[in-house]
Amino acid sequence: MKCFLGIFGFVLAMISSVAFAATSEGYGMGGGMYKFQPVIDEANRSGELFRIKGHCQSACTTFLGIRNVCVERGARLLFHAGHDNKRNISAYWTDRIMSAYNAPLRQYLVAGRYMETLAFHTISGAAMIDRFGYRECPRL
Repeated sequence: MKCFLGIFGFVLAMISSVAFAATSEGYGMGGGMYKFQPVIDEANRSGELFRIKGHCQSACTTFLGIRNVCVERGARLLFHAGHDNKRNISAYWTDRIMSAYNAPLRQYLVAGRYMETLAFHTISGAAMIDRFGYRECPRL
């Protein structure tokens, strides 16, 4: 009985930690890095699972650089060049954003020249997992 209760407690703790994981919700429309960097820093400090879910564009995609990130298959990530607050394309901000991505994704975005324009290029969560090697989020 003690063994069963111990296993039950462990499973319950695991489910709770997944259910209460931090997410990209509320950040999906992007914005300035000043809004995203504290979230990234806290997620990396805590080591807690961070879920990218739903619509995630622009600076929201920098969450891909979180140490314990996962991507939901149904997510949609939208990429474009980094820019300043006047919407002038900026090599500095583009490089800053790209530094959050793994090598296969960076190579794909550079090869397709998707990070040279402000036009959005959408990649599904399924492709982020299957093609670019990001971890799939556990099902809730």
